[in-house]
Amino acid sequence: MENILIIGASGQIGSELTLALRERYGNDHVFASDIKEPAEDVRESGPFYMLDVMDDKHLIHFVIRHKITQIYHLAAVLSGNAEKLPVQAWQINMNSLMNVLEIAKLVEEVRQVFWPSSIAVFGPSTPKENTPQLTIMEPATVYGISKLAGERWCEYYYKRYGVDVRSLRYPGLISYKTEAGGGTTDWAVEIFYAALREKAYTCFLAENTRLPMMFMPDAINATIALMEAPAEEVRFHIGYNIKGFNCTPAELTAAIQKHIPDFKIGYAPDFRQEIADTWPDSVDDHYARCHDHWKSRYDIDTTTDIMLKNLKEKLKL
Repeated sequence: MENILIIGASGQIGSELTLALRERYGNDHVFASDIKEPAEDVRESGPFYMLDVMDDKHLIHFVIRHKITQIYHLAAVLSGNAEKLPVQAWQINMNSLMNVLEIAKLVEEVRQVFWPSSIAVFGPSTPKENTPQLTIMEPATVYGISKLAGERWCEYYYKRYGVDVRSLRYPGLISYKTEAGGGTTDWAVEIFYAALREKAYTCFLAENTRLPMMFMPDAINATIALMEAPAEEVRFHIGYNIKGFNCTPAELTAAIQKHIPDFKIGYAPDFRQEIADTWPDSVDDHYARCHDHWKSRYDIDTTTDIMLKNLKEKLKL
């Protein structure tokens, strides 16, 4: 029986991944942790602990005491916030990963580690359309630099110590359950709240900025599928390219206006525009799909339908 530790369970990915893993492996076998309080459904459905991934001694004691076999390390300072505090973001993102990798190396019971990479590993010199799995990677942001360095460390620990680290290069993620915080694709969540509350939104990216995006259920399914794939099928121990659909703020606005015709959008690009301009318009994710364990289910229209329906209920509108 697996005993799974999720680090960063109060975040956008962690809050939904925790529930999906509990449904699959049993509530008592999925230990949620964070340095901030979780959503009510995470706290009520299974064990939750206040745990700081930067405290390596406390972390290794926890892993040993609870006989952890899998670690999902999701805690990080995201792209927008990282540019405001670059040194702090680098220290948090890198030192936390190194703590987890060292524990996986030292504790025999830990069989697998999941660590999220990002499209931020790419940079202005990377081909922007259908970005290949293996290509030029010269990230121009602190977040991207930390993710690229993290990919190399993950592969090093796999080759040098046999640590089975698996990773996905997440695109922008859209969810109605937990609001995003500090990322360059936060607009794609904020826009739905604004459309329902004010019927107007000012986007911090330009209208034709195209980026790979994904609805959260696809991201959760892809993550679990990768972690459950037989070891011999896992070709990369860096991050797999993965996507759901590609869109611009103008295109997502048009999808929302099918439901809210009087919704208006304005544009006031800020520092995050420079970040987005270094990222791909689209990625080639055929290696992830070749596993035959996963394929995306949600396009821009189905995502919009589900987001608006569920946010209306959440906001009691």
